[in-house]
Amino acid sequence: MSIRWSILAVRLDDLAAAPWIEQSSDLVLKTASVGKLLVLGDVARRIDSGELAADLRVSKTGARFVRDSGLWHTLDQDELTLVDACRLVGAVSDNLATNVLLDLVGLDAVAAYGDSIGAKPMEMLDYVSGEARDRSVPGTPETLSRASAAALVHYLRQLYDGVVSARVEEWMSLSTDLSMVASAFLEDPLAHNTIDEVGHPFLINKTGTDDGIRADVGLVRDGDRAVGYAAVANWPTDDSPPGLSSVMARMGRIGAEIRDRMAEG
Repeated sequence: MSIRWSILAVRLDDLAAAPWIEQSSDLVLKTASVGKLLVLGDVARRIDSGELAADLRVSKTGARFVRDSGLWHTLDQDELTLVDACRLVGAVSDNLATNVLLDLVGLDAVAAYGDSIGAKPMEMLDYVSGEARDRSVPGTPETLSRASAAALVHYLRQLYDGVVSARVEEWMSLSTDLSMVASAFLEDPLAHNTIDEVGHPFLINKTGTDDGIRADVGLVRDGDRAVGYAAVANWPTDDSPPGLSSVMARMGRIGAEIRDRMAEG
């Protein structure tokens, strides 16, 4: 079994702080749905600038239909407000909502947004598909998104510093997947976005899952301290059962180390 890891956990409130946890932080791996953070960031920027209205009605009719993660494909409602579509992406990594957002702004614009915040090698490469990618078709990306742990933590730092819109923090706070690194904080997956005294949730995160891929990127706050983390694991898909078990166990240990260090003060 060969598992490749890219891991980084570091304080965002102290630029001089050494990493709390680090392993191959510059290694670029497949990150599945984590790339959707770039889509959310670009949409949030456009809402903040007035280019798009938060209450704009967006429709799933005619969008690239995909099931798997998400809720919108099960709902009767054909239209949602733009912000509600973003909330679905943040809460349940909604694939259909992601494709609707990409129809609205375009992959090229998302790439340009990533460049504007220095996100590379973090990239969103394609629409979400419910089928295996046909690499025989020219131009078909190998994966939905990719990044290194260092690039993902850079995105969090941009969010912490206000370069990425605070709307993204709100949408990430709705995440219902606390199964990986975030599991160590023992929060209620369905009700953990309580706002603290300075207006921030304790924990926000975004995960990515696919065959041979697990990724969790998040920001944990405790008073004035803020720790950003990213843990990405890739392993051969023909070894998924033992690989997945090992990966999930280590994800929990990474979270526990962050939790314990925060508790030390």
